Amino acid sequence: MLSGGYQSEVIELQQKLARVQSLLEAARRVHATIKLDDVLFGVLETAAKELEADGAFFVAGTMPLEARTSVYGRVPDDWTRWTERTEIPGYSSARLTGERGDTLAHLVIVRPQPLSLEEADFLDGLALQSALAVGNAQHHERMLEWERVQLDLDAARAIQRSLLPQSVPEIGGYSLTFRSTTCYEVGGDYVDVAPLPDGSLMMVLADVAGKGLASALMSMTFRSSFRAMAGAGLPLDAMAARLNTLHWQEGMEARRRYVTAILLCLNPVTHTLEAVNAGHNPAFLLAADGSDPLKIGASGPPLGMLPDCTYEIERHKIDGGGQLLLYTDGLTEVFQGDDEFGEDRLMALLAHRPGEEFLEYVWKTLARFAGNARQTDDMTALHLRRAVAGGKA
Repeated sequence: MLSGGYQSEVIELQQKLARVQSLLEAARRVHATIKLDDVLFGVLETAAKELEADGAFFVAGTMPLEARTSVYGRVPDDWTRWTERTEIPGYSSARLTGERGDTLAHLVIVRPQPLSLEEADFLDGLALQSALAVGNAQHHERMLEWERVQLDLDAARAIQRSLLPQSVPEIGGYSLTFRSTTCYEVGGDYVDVAPLPDGSLMMVLADVAGKGLASALMSMTFRSSFRAMAGAGLPLDAMAARLNTLHWQEGMEARRRYVTAILLCLNPVTHTLEAVNAGHNPAFLLAADGSDPLKIGASGPPLGMLPDCTYEIERHKIDGGGQLLLYTDGLTEVFQGDDEFGEDRLMALLAHRPGEEFLEYVWKTLARFAGNARQTDDMTALHLRRAVAGGKA
Protein backbone atom coordinates (compact mmCIF):
# COMPACT_ATOMS: atom_id res chain seq x y z
CA MET A 1 0.00 0.00 0.00
CA LEU A 2 1.38 3.44 -0.99
CA SER A 3 2.12 5.95 1.73
CA GLY A 4 0.12 9.16 1.77
CA GLY A 5 3.12 11.33 0.80
CA TYR A 6 4.13 9.10 -2.08
CA GLN A 7 0.53 8.91 -3.30
CA SER A 8 0.31 12.69 -3.28
CA GLU A 9 3.47 12.91 -5.38
CA VAL A 10 2.03 10.45 -7.88
CA ILE A 11 -1.18 12.45 -8.14
CA GLU A 12 0.77 15.69 -8.53
CA LEU A 13 2.95 14.11 -11.22
CA GLN A 14 -0.13 12.84 -13.05
CA GLN A 15 -1.65 16.32 -12.92
CA LYS A 16 1.52 17.84 -14.32
CA LEU A 17 1.60 15.22 -17.05
CA ALA A 18 -2.03 15.93 -17.88
CA ARG A 19 -1.24 19.64 -18.04
CA VAL A 20 1.71 19.01 -20.38
CA GLN A 21 -0.50 16.84 -22.55
CA SER A 22 -3.12 19.59 -22.55
CA LEU A 23 -0.49 22.12 -23.57
CA LEU A 24 0.75 19.86 -26.37
CA GLU A 25 -2.81 19.42 -27.59
CA ALA A 26 -3.37 23.17 -27.34
CA ALA A 27 -0.16 23.78 -29.34
CA ARG A 28 -1.34 21.33 -31.96
CA ARG A 29 -4.65 23.19 -32.27
CA VAL A 30 -3.15 26.68 -32.58
CA HIS A 31 -0.64 25.44 -35.18
CA ALA A 32 -3.32 23.55 -37.12
CA THR A 33 -4.28 26.62 -39.18
CA ILE A 34 -2.30 29.25 -41.03
CA LYS A 35 -5.06 31.88 -41.10
CA LEU A 36 -4.42 34.62 -38.54
CA ASP A 37 -8.08 35.06 -37.52
CA ASP A 38 -8.44 31.32 -36.92
CA VAL A 39 -5.22 31.23 -34.90
CA LEU A 40 -6.35 34.05 -32.63
CA PHE A 41 -9.81 32.59 -32.11
CA GLY A 42 -8.35 29.15 -31.40
CA VAL A 43 -5.97 30.58 -28.77
CA LEU A 44 -8.77 32.37 -26.93
CA GLU A 45 -11.03 29.34 -27.07
CA THR A 46 -8.28 27.02 -25.81
CA ALA A 47 -7.32 29.36 -22.98
CA ALA A 48 -10.90 29.78 -21.79
CA LYS A 49 -11.79 26.08 -21.95
CA GLU A 50 -8.56 24.61 -20.55
CA LEU A 51 -8.44 27.04 -17.63
CA GLU A 52 -12.21 26.98 -17.05
CA ALA A 53 -12.43 30.73 -17.46
CA ASP A 54 -15.53 32.79 -18.17
CA GLY A 55 -13.84 34.32 -21.19
CA ALA A 56 -10.60 35.49 -22.72
CA PHE A 57 -9.42 38.42 -24.76
CA PHE A 58 -6.38 39.97 -26.41
CA VAL A 59 -5.00 43.42 -25.73
CA ALA A 60 -3.04 44.61 -28.74
CA GLY A 61 0.65 45.34 -28.61
CA THR A 62 2.45 45.72 -31.93
CA MET A 63 -0.04 43.39 -33.63
CA PRO A 64 -3.22 45.10 -34.88
CA LEU A 65 -6.36 43.31 -33.77
CA GLU A 66 -9.95 43.34 -34.95
CA ALA A 67 -12.95 43.10 -32.64
CA ARG A 68 -14.13 39.78 -34.03
CA THR A 69 -10.88 38.03 -33.06
CA SER A 70 -10.13 39.89 -29.83
CA VAL A 71 -12.72 38.45 -27.44
CA TYR A 72 -14.07 34.99 -26.60
CA GLY A 73 -16.77 34.03 -24.10
CA ARG A 74 -18.12 36.33 -21.36
CA VAL A 75 -15.96 39.29 -20.42
CA PRO A 76 -16.87 42.32 -18.28
CA ASP A 77 -17.88 45.53 -20.00
CA ASP A 78 -14.79 47.21 -18.60
CA TRP A 79 -12.35 44.68 -20.05
CA THR A 80 -10.75 47.40 -22.15
CA ARG A 81 -9.50 48.99 -18.92
CA TRP A 82 -7.01 46.18 -18.47
CA THR A 83 -3.35 47.07 -18.81
CA GLU A 84 -0.20 45.17 -17.96
CA ARG A 85 0.60 47.70 -15.26
CA THR A 86 -2.82 47.59 -13.61
CA GLU A 87 -3.65 44.78 -11.20
CA ILE A 88 -7.37 44.07 -11.56
CA PRO A 89 -8.82 41.10 -9.62
CA GLY A 90 -10.26 38.35 -11.79
CA TYR A 91 -7.82 38.79 -14.65
CA SER A 92 -4.72 36.71 -15.44
CA SER A 93 -2.45 37.34 -18.39
CA ALA A 94 0.54 36.19 -20.43
CA ARG A 95 2.55 38.04 -23.05
CA LEU A 96 2.91 37.02 -26.71
CA THR A 97 6.47 37.99 -27.63
CA GLY A 98 7.52 38.43 -31.26
CA GLU A 99 10.79 37.26 -32.79
CA ARG A 100 12.31 40.73 -32.29
CA GLY A 101 11.38 40.75 -28.60
CA ASP A 102 8.41 43.08 -29.12
CA THR A 103 5.08 42.45 -27.43
CA LEU A 104 2.64 41.29 -30.07
CA ALA A 105 -0.29 41.18 -27.65
CA HIS A 106 -1.36 40.20 -24.15
CA LEU A 107 -3.49 37.09 -23.71
CA VAL A 108 -5.86 37.75 -20.79
CA ILE A 109 -8.37 35.35 -19.21
CA VAL A 110 -11.31 36.27 -17.02
CA ARG A 111 -11.63 33.98 -13.99
CA PRO A 112 -12.54 34.89 -10.40
CA GLN A 113 -10.17 32.31 -8.92
CA PRO A 114 -6.42 32.98 -9.16
CA LEU A 115 -4.40 30.57 -11.27
CA SER A 116 -2.38 27.82 -9.67
CA LEU A 117 1.31 27.61 -10.50
CA GLU A 118 0.65 24.86 -13.04
CA GLU A 119 -2.18 26.83 -14.62
CA ALA A 120 0.01 29.93 -14.87
CA ASP A 121 2.70 27.79 -16.53
CA PHE A 122 0.08 26.49 -18.96
CA LEU A 123 -1.00 30.05 -19.83
CA ASP A 124 2.61 31.10 -20.39
CA GLY A 125 3.26 28.02 -22.54
CA LEU A 126 0.11 28.69 -24.56
CA ALA A 127 1.21 32.30 -25.09
CA LEU A 128 4.62 31.10 -26.32
CA GLN A 129 3.07 28.66 -28.80
CA SER A 130 0.53 31.29 -29.80
CA ALA A 131 3.28 33.81 -30.60
CA LEU A 132 4.94 31.26 -32.89
CA ALA A 133 1.63 30.46 -34.59
CA VAL A 134 0.81 34.16 -34.99
CA GLY A 135 4.25 34.77 -36.51
CA ASN A 136 3.72 31.94 -39.01
CA ALA A 137 0.25 33.22 -39.88
CA GLN A 138 1.51 36.79 -40.34
CA HIS A 139 4.32 35.54 -42.56
CA HIS A 140 1.79 33.58 -44.59
CA GLU A 141 -0.40 36.67 -44.97
CA ARG A 142 2.58 38.73 -46.08
CA MET A 143 3.49 36.07 -48.63
CA LEU A 144 -0.06 36.05 -50.01
CA GLU A 145 -0.09 39.83 -50.16
CA TRP A 146 3.29 39.85 -51.92
CA GLU A 147 2.02 37.30 -54.43
CA ARG A 148 -0.99 39.54 -55.14
CA VAL A 149 1.29 42.57 -55.52
CA GLN A 150 3.64 40.59 -57.77
CA LEU A 151 0.75 39.52 -60.00
CA ASP A 152 -0.35 43.16 -60.27
CA LEU A 153 3.20 44.27 -61.07
CA ASP A 154 3.56 41.55 -63.68
CA ALA A 155 0.31 42.71 -65.28
CA ALA A 156 1.49 46.34 -65.14
CA ARG A 157 4.78 45.34 -66.75
CA ALA A 158 2.95 43.55 -69.57
CA ILE A 159 0.69 46.57 -70.12
CA GLN A 160 3.60 49.00 -70.12
CA ARG A 161 5.55 46.85 -72.60
CA SER A 162 2.50 46.66 -74.84
CA LEU A 163 2.34 50.48 -74.96
CA LEU A 164 5.80 50.73 -76.46
CA PRO A 165 5.89 50.69 -80.27
CA GLN A 166 5.23 47.12 -81.33
CA SER A 167 6.89 47.63 -84.69
CA VAL A 168 9.27 50.16 -86.18
CA PRO A 169 7.99 51.98 -89.27
CA GLU A 170 9.92 51.46 -92.48
CA ILE A 171 11.83 54.59 -93.45
CA GLY A 172 13.44 54.54 -96.87
CA GLY A 173 17.20 54.86 -96.57
CA TYR A 174 17.22 54.65 -92.76
CA SER A 175 17.43 52.04 -90.05
CA LEU A 176 15.71 52.74 -86.75
CA THR A 177 15.92 50.63 -83.60
CA PHE A 178 15.11 51.16 -79.95
CA ARG A 179 15.53 49.19 -76.75
CA SER A 180 14.17 49.63 -73.23
CA THR A 181 14.75 47.63 -70.05
CA THR A 182 13.56 48.49 -66.55
CA CYS A 183 15.44 47.84 -63.31
CA TYR A 184 12.16 46.96 -61.57
CA GLU A 185 8.98 45.41 -62.94
CA VAL A 186 7.92 48.76 -64.40
CA GLY A 187 9.83 51.96 -64.98
CA GLY A 188 9.73 55.62 -65.90
CA ASP A 189 11.50 55.56 -69.28
CA TYR A 190 9.45 56.08 -72.41
CA VAL A 191 10.21 55.85 -76.13
CA ASP A 192 7.82 56.27 -79.02
CA VAL A 193 7.73 56.80 -82.79
CA ALA A 194 4.77 58.27 -84.66
CA PRO A 195 4.57 58.48 -88.47
CA LEU A 196 2.91 61.73 -89.57
CA PRO A 197 0.59 62.22 -92.57
CA ASP A 198 3.20 64.29 -94.46
CA GLY A 199 5.63 61.34 -94.41
CA SER A 200 7.85 62.67 -91.65
CA LEU A 201 8.48 60.74 -88.46
CA MET A 202 8.08 62.08 -84.93
CA MET A 203 10.12 60.45 -82.19
CA VAL A 204 10.40 60.96 -78.45
CA LEU A 205 12.58 59.58 -75.70
CA ALA A 206 11.71 60.55 -72.11
CA ASP A 207 12.73 59.77 -68.56
CA VAL A 208 10.49 60.40 -65.55
CA ALA A 209 12.34 61.30 -62.35
CA GLY A 210 12.65 58.28 -60.06
CA LYS A 211 12.01 54.62 -60.73
CA GLY A 212 9.30 52.04 -60.20
CA LEU A 213 5.52 52.22 -60.19
CA ALA A 214 5.04 55.95 -59.53
CA SER A 215 7.36 56.89 -62.38
CA ALA A 216 5.68 54.32 -64.64
CA LEU A 217 2.29 55.94 -64.00
CA MET A 218 3.66 59.35 -64.92
CA SER A 219 5.27 57.97 -68.07
CA MET A 220 1.88 56.68 -69.20
CA THR A 221 0.35 60.12 -68.57
CA PHE A 222 3.14 61.63 -70.66
CA ARG A 223 2.47 59.06 -73.40
CA SER A 224 -1.19 60.04 -73.58
CA SER A 225 -0.34 63.73 -73.87
CA PHE A 226 2.37 63.12 -76.48
CA ARG A 227 0.16 60.86 -78.60
CA ALA A 228 -2.68 63.40 -78.49
CA MET A 229 -0.38 66.18 -79.76
CA ALA A 230 1.77 64.23 -82.21
CA GLY A 231 -0.65 64.53 -85.12
CA ALA A 232 -1.87 68.05 -84.32
CA GLY A 233 0.77 69.75 -86.45
CA LEU A 234 2.31 71.71 -83.57
CA PRO A 235 5.93 72.84 -83.90
CA LEU A 236 8.19 70.92 -81.52
CA ASP A 237 8.93 73.96 -79.35
CA ALA A 238 5.21 74.65 -78.91
CA MET A 239 4.57 70.97 -78.17
CA ALA A 240 7.27 70.95 -75.49
CA ALA A 241 5.85 74.10 -73.89
CA ARG A 242 2.36 72.58 -73.89
CA LEU A 243 3.57 69.29 -72.41
CA ASN A 244 5.37 71.26 -69.71
CA THR A 245 2.22 73.20 -68.82
CA LEU A 246 0.05 70.09 -68.70
CA HIS A 247 2.51 68.30 -66.41
CA TRP A 248 2.88 71.34 -64.12
CA GLN A 249 -0.90 71.63 -63.80
CA GLU A 250 -1.12 68.05 -62.52
CA GLY A 251 0.00 69.30 -59.10
CA MET A 252 2.83 68.95 -56.62
CA GLU A 253 3.23 65.18 -56.77
CA ALA A 254 3.50 65.27 -60.55
CA ARG A 255 6.07 68.08 -60.32
CA ARG A 256 8.26 65.88 -58.17
CA ARG A 257 8.10 63.38 -61.04
CA TYR A 258 9.22 65.81 -63.72
CA VAL A 259 10.13 64.48 -67.18
CA THR A 260 13.30 64.97 -69.17
CA ALA A 261 12.63 64.45 -72.86
CA ILE A 262 13.90 64.86 -76.40
CA LEU A 263 11.34 65.47 -79.14
CA LEU A 264 12.41 64.84 -82.74
CA CYS A 265 10.91 65.16 -86.19
CA LEU A 266 12.70 63.59 -89.17
CA ASN A 267 11.96 64.43 -92.78
CA PRO A 268 13.35 61.38 -94.62
CA VAL A 269 13.10 63.13 -98.00
CA THR A 270 15.14 66.23 -97.19
CA HIS A 271 17.08 64.35 -94.46
CA THR A 272 16.53 67.20 -92.03
CA LEU A 273 16.06 66.68 -88.33
CA GLU A 274 14.31 69.00 -85.91
CA ALA A 275 14.97 68.49 -82.20
CA VAL A 276 13.92 69.97 -78.87
CA ASN A 277 15.72 68.88 -75.72
CA ALA A 278 13.83 69.50 -72.48
CA GLY A 279 16.36 68.96 -69.71
CA HIS A 280 17.49 65.60 -71.09
CA ASN A 281 20.95 64.12 -71.69
CA PRO A 282 22.47 65.44 -74.92
CA ALA A 283 21.70 63.43 -78.02
CA PHE A 284 24.67 62.43 -80.20
CA LEU A 285 24.68 63.12 -83.94
CA LEU A 286 27.67 61.50 -85.66
CA ALA A 287 28.71 62.19 -89.24
CA ALA A 288 29.92 59.41 -91.52
CA ASP A 289 33.47 60.78 -91.55
CA GLY A 290 33.81 60.01 -87.84
CA SER A 291 34.38 63.63 -86.81
CA ASP A 292 33.47 64.59 -83.26
CA PRO A 293 29.77 63.96 -82.67
CA LEU A 294 27.47 66.92 -82.40
CA LYS A 295 25.63 67.13 -79.07
CA ILE A 296 22.01 68.26 -79.04
CA GLY A 297 21.79 69.79 -75.58
CA ALA A 298 18.91 71.08 -73.49
CA SER A 299 17.27 74.38 -74.41
CA GLY A 300 15.02 74.41 -71.34
CA PRO A 301 14.29 72.64 -68.05
CA PRO A 302 12.62 69.24 -67.65
CA LEU A 303 8.91 69.13 -68.38
CA GLY A 304 6.76 69.86 -65.35
CA MET A 305 9.56 71.24 -63.18
CA LEU A 306 8.76 74.95 -63.71
CA PRO A 307 5.75 76.81 -65.14
CA ASP A 308 5.68 78.88 -68.31
CA CYS A 309 8.85 77.49 -69.90
CA THR A 310 9.91 78.00 -73.48
CA TYR A 311 12.11 75.77 -75.64
CA GLU A 312 14.10 76.13 -78.85
CA ILE A 313 14.25 73.96 -81.94
CA GLU A 314 17.59 72.82 -83.33
CA ARG A 315 17.77 71.86 -86.99
CA HIS A 316 20.38 69.51 -88.44
CA LYS A 317 20.98 67.56 -91.63
CA ILE A 318 21.78 63.85 -91.53
CA ASP A 319 24.27 62.93 -94.25
CA GLY A 320 24.73 59.46 -95.66
CA GLY A 321 26.17 57.16 -92.99
CA GLY A 322 25.23 59.60 -90.24
CA GLN A 323 23.93 58.29 -86.93
CA LEU A 324 21.76 59.63 -84.13
CA LEU A 325 21.67 58.21 -80.60
CA LEU A 326 19.15 59.12 -77.90
CA TYR A 327 19.49 57.54 -74.48
CA THR A 328 18.46 57.85 -70.84
CA ASP A 329 20.97 58.32 -68.03
CA GLY A 330 20.67 54.65 -67.11
CA LEU A 331 23.18 53.98 -69.90
CA THR A 332 25.80 56.47 -68.75
CA GLU A 333 25.39 55.94 -64.99
CA VAL A 334 26.64 52.35 -65.07
CA PHE A 335 29.52 51.77 -62.67
CA GLN A 336 32.56 49.56 -62.38
CA GLY A 337 33.47 50.21 -58.78
CA ASP A 338 33.73 54.02 -58.61
CA ASP A 339 34.32 54.36 -62.36
CA GLU A 340 31.27 55.60 -64.27
CA PHE A 341 30.75 54.54 -67.87
CA GLY A 342 29.83 58.10 -68.80
CA GLU A 343 28.92 59.99 -71.96
CA ASP A 344 32.36 59.82 -73.58
CA ARG A 345 32.49 56.01 -73.57
CA LEU A 346 28.93 55.81 -74.88
CA MET A 347 29.65 58.33 -77.62
CA ALA A 348 32.77 56.39 -78.64
CA LEU A 349 30.65 53.30 -79.31
CA LEU A 350 29.02 55.10 -82.25
CA ALA A 351 32.29 54.90 -84.17
CA HIS A 352 32.30 51.11 -83.80
CA ARG A 353 30.84 49.10 -86.66
CA PRO A 354 30.01 45.73 -85.15
CA GLY A 355 28.35 43.00 -87.12
CA GLU A 356 25.56 42.76 -84.58
CA GLU A 357 22.72 45.23 -84.12
CA PHE A 358 24.08 48.44 -82.54
CA LEU A 359 21.94 48.64 -79.40
CA GLU A 360 22.53 44.95 -78.69
CA TYR A 361 26.23 45.76 -78.81
CA VAL A 362 25.72 48.71 -76.44
CA TRP A 363 23.83 46.62 -73.88
CA LYS A 364 26.48 43.88 -73.95
CA THR A 365 29.25 46.45 -73.55
CA LEU A 366 27.53 47.96 -70.52
CA ALA A 367 26.99 44.52 -68.97
CA ARG A 368 30.67 43.68 -69.39
CA PHE A 369 31.69 47.03 -67.92
CA ALA A 370 29.51 46.48 -64.84
CA GLY A 371 30.63 42.90 -64.42
CA ASN A 372 27.09 41.72 -65.13
CA ALA A 373 25.97 43.42 -61.91
CA ARG A 374 22.29 44.01 -61.28
CA GLN A 375 20.82 46.88 -63.30
CA THR A 376 20.21 49.87 -60.99
CA ASP A 377 18.31 52.21 -63.31
CA ASP A 378 15.95 52.06 -66.24
CA MET A 379 17.84 51.93 -69.56
CA THR A 380 16.34 53.12 -72.85
CA ALA A 381 17.92 54.14 -76.15
CA LEU A 382 16.92 54.94 -79.73
CA HIS A 383 19.36 54.64 -82.62
CA LEU A 384 18.82 56.09 -86.10
CA ARG A 385 21.24 55.61 -89.02
CA ARG A 386 21.05 56.87 -92.57
CA ALA A 387 22.35 54.61 -95.27
CA VAL A 388 25.39 55.55 -97.25
CA ALA A 389 24.41 56.62 -100.76
CA GLY A 390 23.69 53.49 -102.76
CA GLY A 391 24.04 51.23 -99.71
CA LYS A 392 22.04 49.86 -96.86
CA ALA A 393 21.36 51.61 -93.57
